[in-house]
Amino acid sequence: MKAAIIGHGKMGREIEKILLERGHRIGAVIDEANASELDAAHLAGIDVALEFTTPDAAYGNIRACIDAGIPVVSGTTGWTNRLEELRSYCREKGGALFYASNYCLGVNLMFRLNRRLARMMERFDAYDVRIEEIHHTQKKDAPSGTAITLAEGIISEIGRKTGWVNEPSDDLSQIVVTSLREGAVPGTHTVTYESDDDRIELKHTIKNRRTLALGAVVAAEFLCGKKGVYTMDDLLK
Repeated sequence: MKAAIIGHGKMGREIEKILLERGHRIGAVIDEANASELDAAHLAGIDVALEFTTPDAAYGNIRACIDAGIPVVSGTTGWTNRLEELRSYCREKGGALFYASNYCLGVNLMFRLNRRLARMMERFDAYDVRIEEIHHTQKKDAPSGTAITLAEGIISEIGRKTGWVNEPSDDLSQIVVTSLREGAVPGTHTVTYESDDDRIELKHTIKNRRTLALGAVVAAEFLCGKKGVYTMDDLLK
């Protein structure tokens, strides 16, 4: 597989290592300094692109890959209000897009457990629910894409509202999402259900970026040669 890396920051460099470890080739590395090279001419011969950049750049990057006929895997968060627009565009163009807010296998198992727990808790009105996410100080978006996915999972099961706030809520229909930025933390997410008498916690901690990069490369291997729009649910089937 000949891959293009779009975004050569910490994640991009980790993805590069894993691609090479798994016997793949790097056909292009595109970052801010050579962003103009994200076109069909410079992507000729590329089998798949991996896009991990910034919220303001992601939409244009992914669309450029679709226009160039290159399957693209993206994990950039903070811009997904336009994700459905891109998915429709990808289908219209006969392209291939794989998007996930988090590529860690454990996190995606947590997404499933989160939905299951929400279904179980729906009948118990005494419990308030909140989400806390902690990331490194360089993370640009808050709340994290993973926290948003967790909140959306709860909303889909029990219909609670979401508040991107940092204070406890007295409204039991509200999902309070708190974002903290500390040191070099790769990512910790905790879903808490609490009543006056007890507390239930569902928690996942990422130890390093390698697990995220590995998941992205596995997604690229999955997407290579395909058409359509995919998520981690498709990969984990």
